[in-house]
Amino acid sequence: MAGHELPEPADRKQVVDPLDDLRAAEETRHSCDPAFQHGVVVGFDGSTSSERALSYAIGMAVRSGSGLIIVHVANRLPTTVWAGCEPPVFVDVPDHRTEVLGLELACAGYLAEVPWILVERGGDICHELEEVGQEYSADAIVVGSTHGIVGRIFGSVAGRLARRAQRPVIVIP
Repeated sequence: MAGHELPEPADRKQVVDPLDDLRAAEETRHSCDPAFQHGVVVGFDGSTSSERALSYAIGMAVRSGSGLIIVHVANRLPTTVWAGCEPPVFVDVPDHRTEVLGLELACAGYLAEVPWILVERGGDICHELEEVGQEYSADAIVVGSTHGIVGRIFGSVAGRLARRAQRPVIVIP
């Protein structure tokens, strides 16, 4: 027998791994924090439009007395999707941009007046923002608008999110 396997009980009931509860508790640690329940989710990638969205989200969180959940979606779909090919899986390449953004945000003075966390996700931006919004029971999702030819051809994140989200989406120009 290779590796460690949990023995199967005589009555054939599923054996529960006690570490599963610890892992789940760690994943939901911030979502249970009252400061982040019903907080404001903001998509942030360091661009000018996302900086405007962050500024608006900070003001919104301060006014409502809630926390700010800053989401950076590090791994986008591979370029083959835009060419019309379906990828077998998402590309999971380490992205150090989240670490850089986190350091920049930690040093920024304008975040001192609101409790905030930075959440890194991988995958489709719209899906991940909505997923984080659901996890934290967010009151709103704030995103910056997309300008230029890319947004016109492929559709903007803000437009796709506004059509599919289950909570209010605020698009900052």
